[in-house]
Parts: sequence; structure tokens; C-alpha cells
Amino acid sequence: MEERCSPFTRRRFLAATGVAVLAAGCGATYAAPVPAGPPRSGGRLRVGVTGGGASDTLDPHIPATNPDIARVINLYEPLLLRDHDYRLQPVVAQSLTSSPDARTWTAVLRDGVKFHDGRPVTPADVVATFKRIMDPKDPKSGAAGLTMLAEVAPSGDRAVEFRLSTPNAGFDDLLGQYSLGIVPADFDLKHPIGTGPFKAGSFTAGLQSTFTRNEHYWRPGQPYLDELVLINFADDDARINALLSSQVDAIDQVPVALVDVLRSDPRMQVLAAETGTWLPFTMRVDRPPFDDVRVRQAMRLVVDRKQMINQVLSGQGRLGNDLYAPFDPAYAKELPQREQDIDAARRLLAEAGHATLDVELVTAPIQAGAVEAAQVFQQQAKAAGITVKIRKLDTTTFYGENYLSWDFAQDFWYTRNYLPQVANGSLPKSPYNETHWHDPEFIDLVTQAGSTVDPAARADLLKRAQKIEYDRGGLIVWGFVNQVDAHQKYVAGLVPDRTGVSLSGYQFRTAWLGTSGEA
Repeated sequence: MEERCSPFTRRRFLAATGVAVLAAGCGATYAAPVPAGPPRSGGRLRVGVTGGGASDTLDPHIPATNPDIARVINLYEPLLLRDHDYRLQPVVAQSLTSSPDARTWTAVLRDGVKFHDGRPVTPADVVATFKRIMDPKDPKSGAAGLTMLAEVAPSGDRAVEFRLSTPNAGFDDLLGQYSLGIVPADFDLKHPIGTGPFKAGSFTAGLQSTFTRNEHYWRPGQPYLDELVLINFADDDARINALLSSQVDAIDQVPVALVDVLRSDPRMQVLAAETGTWLPFTMRVDRPPFDDVRVRQAMRLVVDRKQMINQVLSGQGRLGNDLYAPFDPAYAKELPQREQDIDAARRLLAEAGHATLDVELVTAPIQAGAVEAAQVFQQQAKAAGITVKIRKLDTTTFYGENYLSWDFAQDFWYTRNYLPQVANGSLPKSPYNETHWHDPEFIDLVTQAGSTVDPAARADLLKRAQKIEYDRGGLIVWGFVNQVDAHQKYVAGLVPDRTGVSLSGYQFRTAWLGTSGEA
């Protein structure tokens, strides 16, 4: 028997959250045993997920918030996907091979993969899926990364050819995205059907969604759970309290200040992983004052990145250098680490005609640490004569109709390699180009890189493109965030995941409950 929460632990929690531990009073409790042996089938897993709102969706091809992503990953599956170790693995596809010139890629579908209604996946379904994604009248979020895709055509009973207008040696990486789930040719969003481990049940945008076991799932024995429940939480305190009071079995996005508190609770298991997740500050390069590169450079120089890591993440992260995709083999790690330089920042601002500067920073609790990072930046900027007014919104409003219009704001991105990330956020037609970045030299380099088959030549082009973003881009990438989640100890099958997607990549097909979980 162990004490549930000592006075010291309780004081730390109250200081960190400013709320009482609801329905989780201090007293004696028994630590739940860690499940052992083979996975146990059955039960219902209740998961508290950060964010979401009225714009929540079950659409496989436009996930934006954490609840959207969690739903998509459990309802649908792409041809390929990165595993927990950030290795690209076949999923609905059994294999994907390239022609020598990287202009034609052939996917062979895995035998035995069925949709939720029992129908087998066919090449026609894959063709229809990409037609939906690439619809010029309503392009989905993955379309920006597939601009070189000229045609998708059946090639036999189980094969599909992807014919490209230009060579692309990294096309497999572009296909390995959770937002490219395969759906049937007659897909209807009112009755969402995929190949994922769970089938859609009830869905209330902004509140909760439920899922039931897919009896046709192709992985033997999986999923182990009978039911999955995803519950939206816009507030960190409410999410933590829900876990402590056993209203949920697992939560994503543990505030780093509370990691030690949860570790001290004998009922809890903290799940931590080093990732390439980043929480950038975004400056619109087409609007004053950020249309002046000197202002953008100054804003980067006011950041004390080590202080950010320590204060915002409690050390749970790594330094950033205004570049993303740290796991990409071509990541430009040779560029000098940018450090705080207040004198240089002041000089650049004066040259730009801003001896003093007032800016508004739009933030929201979109990811653990986002609001805290805004507050730390506000303090750091004062030394350079920059007054930062913080405008805090709720997540729904932040990602509403004005998203992508803020002059100075924040966002979060999970781990991607460089070219897929560029396609999502750094080109004029990218769906999430927060900085409105449009640099002809940069565009030319990444276009060349995408069609360059030789790995060394391709890496050289990517490093040159990164140097341009490093010198004159609109992103402040101050660090890479360790993913920290938590669950009751009776929950088994969840492992650290380097992709940055929470709770074992939201892949609840492998989760199972010990005897203390809900049956």
C-alpha cells in the first residue's frame, strides 16, 4: 500500500495547475498491477485528447486537431505509415516499388485487407481515394504534397500504379501520411468506412466520439479492445483531473510541469518519447512588420532557446535552429546554432525603422507548452525593445476562419521529413502555409530536390533550401518537444513513439486492459 498523494505532491500539483484535485482526495490506495502475459481481449478504453471543437470531423483526408488525428488513425489506414521508431512501413500496401527513373511507383495491395463492411480493398478504391484527395474543386490536405502525381491507375487485380509528371525519389515518404487513408470508391462521410482497427460509432463534434472493434481487421487478433472512447478536453487541468479521478484511462499532452507529480502516483504510467515535434512562432512574411527580413531575423535573435526548453518544457526537449525535420538524413545540422543576441536584434530593428516595436501574438492551448512559450517569448522580447501583446484564444477559434491570417501566431507540427513538411506548410499552395512564405529560389531548390534521384545530389539541394529558410524564413523554431503522455497502469500495449503523435501514435489497436480496467 502506498500513499496516493503526499502533501508535497498535492502542493506541487496545486501550484502547477491552480485547481483542486477533483474527486481524487489524498488517502491510502493500492497501486494497480502492471498487466503481464499475453494481451487480454475486451473492455473499453477512455482517452482524454487535447483540443478539438465545433469543426471536429471524421473526414479521413482533412484532420487538423489532435482529436481529428486520433479518429483518423483508428478509422482509416494509408498505404504506408511510419512506425514507432520513425521507419516507413507498408500498411494497406504490401509493397511499394519505384521504376529506375522514379517516375512510376507500383503499390501491391496487401491480401486480405477489408473495409469495415467486409468488402475487400481493390485497386479501384485506391484510385477513387486519390481522386477524392486531389479533387481540384475541393483538394484535401494531402494534395499539396502530391502535385507531381499525374495519374493513379489499376495495374492488375491487386496493384496500382502512381504515374508522376516529374521524377520523385521520395514519393514513398509523401504517401506515408495518416491523412491519406484508403476509403471505398463509394465513400460517404455520413457513414465513414475505412480499413482501420475500429469502426465509427457515435460522434459529437467538440465533445466525444466512440468506436467499436472492427471484426474484419487484417492484423490477427487486433484490436484487443471492444470499444474506444475519445473525449475532447480543451483545458489541461480538466484533462489531468479526469485521469487522476479515473474518469479516463489515458490522456495525451501531459503538461511537463506535472510529469513528476504523475510519476509519484503509484497508479500512473508516464509515456515519454524524443520526437521531431515543434511549436513554431509564425511570422507572415507578406505583412508588415514581418515583410522586412531584418525584423524576422531580430525576432529570432531575441529568443533564449535554452531558457525556452527549461521553462516551457521543464527540460523535456531539444534545441531548435529555426529549421524543422530533424530526423531527415539531409537535416542541415552544420548550420551554426542560433543563440540569443539582444544587441544584434536591436541593431536590426533600428535599421528596419523600428527602434521600438509593438506586436500582437495570437496563441491558444493547441499543444502542451504553446501558451507557456508565448509568455516566455513575451518576457524575452522586452530586452530588445519589443512589446508583445498576447491574445489568447480557445482552440476552436484559433483554427477557425481566421487561421492562417494571423500576422504573428503559433502552431504545432508532428515529425515529418523535410519535403513532406515543405509540401504541407512552406509552399504557396501548401494547405497550412502560416507564414505565407513564397520564395522563388527556395521553390526552385525543393522542386529540383523532389525530382533528383541521386541521394547525394538531392541532399545538397535540400541543405541549400534549408539555408534559405534559416536566413530569411518566417518561422521561429526554438525547440523540439518530447512527447509526454500518461495512462493508468492497467492500460498495456502503449509504447513511446518518435513521430510525435501522442499515446503510441494514437494507434490503439495494440492497447489492452488489465483486470483493473473497465470491462
